[in-house]
Parts: sequence; structure tokens; C-alpha cells
Amino acid sequence: MLKKKKYALTFDDVSIVPGYSQVLPGETDVSTRLTKSIKLNIPIRSAAMDTVTEEKMAIAMSQQGGMGIIHQYLTPQEQAEQVRKVKRYESWIIENPITIEPKKTVGAVKKIMRENQISGIPVVENGKLVGIITKRDILFVENNSLKVEDLMTKKLVTVLKDITRDKAKQTLQKNKIEKLLVTKKDGKLLGLITVKDILRKEKYPNATRDSVGRLMVGAAVGVGGMKRVELLYKEDVDVIVVDSAHGHSKNVLNTIKQIKKQFDIDVIGGNVVTAKATEDLIAAGADAIKIGVGAGSICTTRVVTGVGVPQITSIESCSEVADKYDIPVISDGGIKQYGDIAKAIAAGASSAMIGGLLAGTEEAPGKKVLLEGRLFKEYRGMGSEAALEARYGPGRYFVSPKGKTVPEGVEGLVDFIGPVPEVLHDMVGGLKNAMGYAGIKTLKEFRKKTKLVEVSLGGQRESHPSVRITKEPRNYRAFPG
Repeated sequence: MLKKKKYALTFDDVSIVPGYSQVLPGETDVSTRLTKSIKLNIPIRSAAMDTVTEEKMAIAMSQQGGMGIIHQYLTPQEQAEQVRKVKRYESWIIENPITIEPKKTVGAVKKIMRENQISGIPVVENGKLVGIITKRDILFVENNSLKVEDLMTKKLVTVLKDITRDKAKQTLQKNKIEKLLVTKKDGKLLGLITVKDILRKEKYPNATRDSVGRLMVGAAVGVGGMKRVELLYKEDVDVIVVDSAHGHSKNVLNTIKQIKKQFDIDVIGGNVVTAKATEDLIAAGADAIKIGVGAGSICTTRVVTGVGVPQITSIESCSEVADKYDIPVISDGGIKQYGDIAKAIAAGASSAMIGGLLAGTEEAPGKKVLLEGRLFKEYRGMGSEAALEARYGPGRYFVSPKGKTVPEGVEGLVDFIGPVPEVLHDMVGGLKNAMGYAGIKTLKEFRKKTKLVEVSLGGQRESHPSVRITKEPRNYRAFPG
């Protein structure tokens, strides 16, 4: 880590010093802690922004070993519904599955399947399992008034909860079915095992999953948003992010205290850039601290208000305090090159929150835009004028009682760069290569032992190609200077 300086530094101002190595990139371990109790298999989260993370991004991030944080610029009900969809997207045993009564109509079945994107519904009467109705049963049925009991499959294959994965696969194969009904010995329905979920688990062995095999997901809330927290908690959200442009404030501290008092859930507090702010958030009960004020590529806070601290210095200051309490810190903002992720961790972060570098992916909710024969996606700061006007509840930024805003962000376009798995492969690959250069095998050691050196403007230019680029690599952004 760098020695204390009178001036502050950001990612372009430093470089990682290589060391003697017996470590190959493929031998490194990039797992880390997101909070005191939540582990990630890759140290990357997608930002809680309305052009970055909704359900599709959150699913893709968790499948790859990271996590998505669903933004708060939705109604509380909409945000909770997105969390529900992520948690139900895959599971070993789907507990409390959606069910239907035998007297309901085919029209009701089609509506439930369409709204929940499912292909089969257990049929339950007076709490007891009596059948199952699938898309195959109603594929060519045009009369929506027909009853479920007339079309459902009554000959059922059921299993008990303690069934192993191998046994479940054998039972599915033997009976040539796609769903197993999990019941108690008295026939009451407990859950559902599907072929689709088994295949997903085998396809994504590195996924970030909770104790019952569901994908993990976080959600952002503003100050005082306790009704929102309650709805999210009911949907089994894994972590709450109290998301504010200025985390070292009375309302943020009180919100963290209130959440920790009322709910058994990990809370991330932020954003802050000082040691004192970090200490105060930890004292309030935060399980991780988010670092960054004015560092984002779409943020104008430092220009509009003159406030902020460059990111490397912020991470060093905050992590020094957080380490004393064994609390992880998260670098949020300023990451413009994939190598900046390694620099953030070398400075003391345990993980990084990514916005702009993921906003151009297929899974990001921003709209695609074709401009001069090139494909882009919309990306905007949560302090931009449009985002402030679309807000629900307190949000990240101050809005006067009269509704007038002081924007601290911009709207723009980023290159469309394809699916999340490919982008994360490059990001994580860059980090693993950095660990190989440093000769360090685990991320825990990397953040403690890696040395950073300051570089001049000339050194920054030297780091970049000096030829006319004829083919742009997907993991590189040109030097702006």
C-alpha cells in the first residue's frame, strides 16, 4: 500500500508492482467476502442503477459467482417482485411453490404460467397434493373455461425431502418426467424439484447460492425506507444496501440501526470516503462499507459540488479502519479499465461494484441504441436529471420539498459489449493475471501484500498502446489523455 500523501490518488495514478512468482493465473483463488457473512466466488457486484441491475443482470451475476444489487428506482412492490424472481429462478428444492386448486380454470393456469414464467403447477386441495398440471397438458386446449381437475395428471411421482441429487436424477430419468413433487409422508406438498434447476446447477457450479441452493441477490434502499425493507425481507433478499450519495449522515446511520434492529439480515452502508465515516457506519451496525464519492463515469458530484476524494486514497483510508473490525469494504465507482479491479483490491477493497463496464451488456436494462452504424446501450447516473425525476421514495440524492433537483450525474451511451458471462470472464481473467504477476495465490493475501507504486502522467501514457488501433479488443478502453 502507498504511504500517506498530501494529495489523493485514483486508479490511473498507481500501478501494481510485480513480484517473484510461482503462481499461474489458473491456480489463483478469487473468492472473497462481500459482508461479514456473505461469500462471493468472484469479487464483483453489479451496481444498483436503473440502467445496470434488474432481475436479468442479478441472475447472470449470481450464476457467475458474483452478485447483483437491484436498484431502488422502482416501487417497493416492483423491487420485491424482482427479488422474488431471482430467488425462484433456480433452486434445489423450490419451497412453497405456486399451486392451484382443482376447480380453477385453464385460463387461470395459463395466466399464472405466463406471469411467473413456469411450465408446471402442483394441484392442491385442502392442503393435500392431488395432481400436477403442465404446459404439455394444456398445449392445444383452446377452451379456457375447462377445469384443472379434468386435465391434470393424477398419477404422481413423489419423493421425500431427504432425497439426494443423484437419486432425484435417476427418478426423473426412470419416469421420463421433468418435475418431482416433494411431499411429507402424509401427502402434503413441501416443494418441487425440476430438471431445469438440476441442469442449471451443473452448468453454473461457481454460482453464488444461499443455504438452500437459491441464487443470492441484494437490493438497494434509501433512508427511512422501512416498508421497502420489509417487503424485500419477505422475499428472502440476501443483503440490503442503504444506498446514499453521502453515507456519513444522520439519516443513513439511523436507517442502518433500524434495519439491524428489526431484521436478521446483513446491511451494507455507504457511500463514504473517510476513516471517520467508516467507523461510524460500523458502529451503526453495517456489515460492509461501500467506498466512493464522485468517482463514477456518469457522476458530476465533484464538479457540481467540489466534494469528493479520489478512489485509491479513499479505499486505503477506509479499509485501514474497517480491517480493525474485520469488516469488508467495497470499491464503488471510478473503475474504467479491467485492471482497476485489481488495483482496488490491492488498495484494500474486498470486492468492487461495477456500473459502466456492465451497462453495455445484454442483461443490463438500458435500451439499445444504433448510432452511426454502431450499437450502444443507454447508461445514466442516478443523480442525473432523468433519474431524479423518475424516483420513488427518498433515493440517493436530495430533492427539495418543491421537487426541484440539483443533478449530480449525466446521461450517456456505452458500447454494447455482449453477454455478462463473457465480460466477467475478461474481468476475472485480468485479476487472476494480476495475481500471477504478483506471485500471490489468494485474494485475501493479494489485498494485504500487493504493492502499489505511483505513476506520472507520462507513465500513464506509457501504459497504453501508442499505435493506431485497427481492431479494438473487448477488454480495453483507449487512454483519454
